[in-house]
Amino acid sequence: MIQLPLKRLKPGMVMTQGIYNGSGGSFLSKGVSLTESYIQKLHDLGIASVTVTSMDPRDRIAPPEDVLEEKTRVLAVKRVYDIFQQVAKKGTFDVEPLMKASSAIVKDILERRKNLVQLTDIRTHDMYTFAHSVNVAMLSALIAVLVGMKQEEISDLTLSTLMHDLGKLSVPIEILNKPSRLTDEEFAVIKRHPRAGFERIQSMKKLPNKDVLSIVALQHHEHMDGTGYPDRRKGKEIHIFGRISAIADVYDALTSSRPYKKAYIPSIAYNIMANCSKGQFDEELLGLFFQNVAIYPTGTVLKTSLGYGVVKNVVFGKTDRPDIILFADCDKKLFFSPQEVDLYRDRECVIEGVLKDMELYHFVHEIGFDPGALLELQKESEM
Repeated sequence: MIQLPLKRLKPGMVMTQGIYNGSGGSFLSKGVSLTESYIQKLHDLGIASVTVTSMDPRDRIAPPEDVLEEKTRVLAVKRVYDIFQQVAKKGTFDVEPLMKASSAIVKDILERRKNLVQLTDIRTHDMYTFAHSVNVAMLSALIAVLVGMKQEEISDLTLSTLMHDLGKLSVPIEILNKPSRLTDEEFAVIKRHPRAGFERIQSMKKLPNKDVLSIVALQHHEHMDGTGYPDRRKGKEIHIFGRISAIADVYDALTSSRPYKKAYIPSIAYNIMANCSKGQFDEELLGLFFQNVAIYPTGTVLKTSLGYGVVKNVVFGKTDRPDIILFADCDKKLFFSPQEVDLYRDRECVIEGVLKDMELYHFVHEIGFDPGALLELQKESEM
């Protein structure tokens, strides 16, 4: 896979991420081949870059199976979009459609629990909150399964995370989408949204179990060391729903593009959360979470102490040491015969970094070699 700016896209390249439009629908699904009209539409939507499987349509690699089915994700995004629209107009919403979308997410998670989280979706700026809510619900449900929660608890957590950002309706859009650093006054406004969301959910007359379902809205920005908001809760004072959703919320925010920042790749998000945010998360839950997230997704090109390799496979519990196909030495000279390396067993091999987009572009265009094609060849040899 390679992430390319729009000016580098060509018809025939294959999408590895879904893209959602302003009404919650899917504009481009994962696995779709790009056309000239699709590329132009991406320009019109303001998308800066997308990830494709290969520079050559003859070397298409089937993207790894998602944790959520595409239809489940699209339906959930639409339902979250709908409730935001209803609340903005009427102050309340019909919870039944959202409950059905939540049940579909839980069903997919339970049936696909062995699938690792690879890449998330791409959203236009006006779609961020809705698609973000769905991703937080999905990631939270995954952690809940790993913890061993009962299905009823998983269902409550999933539904509550779909509603966790309702309080953002009280925040001016110019603050939410501000491309520069927030002032202290603007951040104070942002910090009110957890309580605003909690109160909005509590006010729902027909919502069952609202005391439980409003927890995530209130506590998803609390930190284990007491530095979070709105109540500066510490440790186990934070409900397990709050501790789980805090991890899911930050991971999806880090790996998403926003007006004020580019999306971080999973390995950088992992480093930030595991090493640069001490005291913020429940460390046991964080460890479980990253056992189920592909820190180096399939198709990622790594620079290692042995040379350059493309990630072939990521195994649950070993996500920081994937199987790779080594195809070039440290001087970028291609091997005559690429070799497989299990980084979990070969502990002496050091991962030095992920190839930046333009470095990968150099391999593809100047050397005339697409690392992604190795995965397709490997797959054919195993059939």
